[in-house]
Amino acid sequence: MSIPANLKYTKDHEWVSLEGDVATVGITHFAQKELGDIVYVEVETLDQTLDKDEVFGTVEAVKTVSDLFLPLAGEIIEFNDALESAPETVNSDPYGAGWMIKIKVADVADYDTLLSSEAYKELIGA
Repeated sequence: MSIPANLKYTKDHEWVSLEGDVATVGITHFAQKELGDIVYVEVETLDQTLDKDEVFGTVEAVKTVSDLFLPLAGEIIEFNDALESAPETVNSDPYGAGWMIKIKVADVADYDTLLSSEAYKELIGA
């Protein structure tokens, strides 16, 4: 199972990369595998400022709908529009083209509070 070492993770199975004060967020390989075939990604919080752990959207698979939780406080500045026509990209490339949102992070230091790849592996028993 792919768990890139250059990313940070949450207990809710989101991954985060940070460039400057902009974080890119998606769901992990483990999460997409558990959900199954993803048929829809909904993010209605674009241009909103949310706190860490608030719901920023949902991901819908064939058998279930799951909330998406914001890993860092900040303003949601971009949604991956490609997921509207190809939500299955989250299954095929969760750490690349399957990213979901970009956030202008309120406090960059909060990034260091997220799980390392090693800690995330322990969490999921990988």
